[in-house]
Amino acid sequence: MSDLVPVPVSAPPRSSERGWRPDAPVDVALTLAPHRRGGSDPTWRRTPDGAVWRTTRTPDGPATLRITTADGAGEVGARAWGPGAEWALETLPGLLGADDDVSGFAGLLADLTRRARHGETGQARRAMFVARAAARHPGLRIGRSSRVFEALVPAVLEQKVVGREAWRAWRWLVRRYGEAAPGPAPEGMTVIPPPEVWRQIPSWDWHRAGAEAVRARTVVNAARHAERLESTCGEAGSAEADRLLRALPGIGVWTSAEVRQRAHGDCDAPSVGDYHLPGILGWALTGRKTDDAGMLALLEPFRGHRHRVIRLVELSGIRPPARGPRMPARDYRSF
Repeated sequence: MSDLVPVPVSAPPRSSERGWRPDAPVDVALTLAPHRRGGSDPTWRRTPDGAVWRTTRTPDGPATLRITTADGAGEVGARAWGPGAEWALETLPGLLGADDDVSGFAGLLADLTRRARHGETGQARRAMFVARAAARHPGLRIGRSSRVFEALVPAVLEQKVVGREAWRAWRWLVRRYGEAAPGPAPEGMTVIPPPEVWRQIPSWDWHRAGAEAVRARTVVNAARHAERLESTCGEAGSAEADRLLRALPGIGVWTSAEVRQRAHGDCDAPSVGDYHLPGILGWALTGRKTDDAGMLALLEPFRGHRHRVIRLVELSGIRPPARGPRMPARDYRSF
């Protein structure tokens, strides 16, 4: 009689899927682009077949989400793997902007253009510029991930540094402390670590990632309050999230806006305090660079959709001429 015991074969990870037909066409890649942190983000991938892959840590655990659109049909198809698959699919419409009132924005632009034609011509010109930008990107939506801490960590890492420096830190930490994406995700995809893991990252690994102590302390402290922050994705909403976020040391107006844009789908949260944004917006709308106060003045007629206007201006590709050297990416690992 043989003593050999059959080795159990692990079953392939279970997947769930759903379809969703939005009221109007949605550009999936464009709508999800703000959740991508650099070209090598281990939590975001677009494959040659046009599918967008995204990993997330849901209230039920990690999940991998693959989203596709049928050519010309307008229907979105999604498949998810992992313990959080059902949650990821349930919240898919919100992620892709199902609650984003684009019709209200179109009405606002029409009203601004109509009223401005009989008064200040500059306002009419700015409103028409934004309207043309919106027409070029009809599939843009401001979606909500409903995951505050997931949006907070990279936003903190991006504070007061160039993008390459922040994305390098994000990539290093997520790959080091995250877990492999569930299911048949593209190679190298990883799920962001849970808050309790961020609290335990030693100082030398923050240093190896290239994040100095100030940003490290901000993330670790926010991780202690992650559960309370996540609760704002319910009835509390973006305003309560802003209050709670800005009560934490190291989190100001800019970081709060960056988080609420992504986690709450707040289309009226302008990123005040951004190094480049006022210059870009001022140049595109007036032909002159401006500061934060000037940017807010230009955005005031679009209140209710100020973040949406910023996204459309950024997508226009219009930039002020560069007349100086770029800010270099620092490397704390050599300090």
